[in-house]
Amino acid sequence: MSEGLPQLPAHAESSIHQFLRAHALAAGNSGVVVGLSGGIDSALTARLARDALGAARVLGVLLPDARFPPELRAETEEYGRSLGIEVRTVPIEPATRAFTEMLPEIGDRVTLGNILARTRMNVLYALARERRRLVVGTGNKSELLLGYFTKYGDGGVDLLPIGDLYKTEVRALAARLGLPRAIQERPPSAGLWEGQTDEEELGLPYSTIDRILTGLERLRSEEEIAESTGLPLDEVRRVAERVAASRHKRRAAPVAKIGFRTVGLDWRE
Repeated sequence: MSEGLPQLPAHAESSIHQFLRAHALAAGNSGVVVGLSGGIDSALTARLARDALGAARVLGVLLPDARFPPELRAETEEYGRSLGIEVRTVPIEPATRAFTEMLPEIGDRVTLGNILARTRMNVLYALARERRRLVVGTGNKSELLLGYFTKYGDGGVDLLPIGDLYKTEVRALAARLGLPRAIQERPPSAGLWEGQTDEEELGLPYSTIDRILTGLERLRSEEEIAESTGLPLDEVRRVAERVAASRHKRRAAPVAKIGFRTVGLDWRE
């Protein structure tokens, strides 16, 4: 049987709503903070949070740097306002500039991109702490499995409502909910450096990646996935190797076993 793209479950939207209500309003929390980037993941996450919790419990935060296009900033702010949620824009250039002035020897663009991502998360957590809210991440299942996120940056969040939806399922749910066409059609990008796009950096389109990841999820061998999808075996292996190499990003930091019970090993919450 040919391996196709993952299919968006009919219950996806309602399950995410229940998830958000169960976590975002527990233990005295008053709502959520969502980083807005102009991309489909953050737009969908903000919409789902608004629908689940009500507009008054959602703060959307745009965190542009000096390279963020002014027209995208205006469009993203307008999208947030169209949801009825509070929208705040916090330019982060002063913080990232101070960091690079403190460590002028740093020039690698990936390192600088990680600084950008972690600065964004610092701002989100500062705002969330002041308002007794949780930080909602916008990562999807494809990104999580590939390790395509910054550790303690966009990966450092309290909740991941779309974390069990592959990128192609995110697109399907966005279409189902009628998100603006400009958002749906924009090439996915983390915006970490000029001209960066997800699919160019990953080397494969998400429509291919998700077919491979679906096979891995179903515990099929690399050879079986290649045969069922018709994709080259080297592409399948490249994706599988990336999933394996990024395991550390999906796990808590390991703790050396010394005591009777150890956090993360035999002392589980």
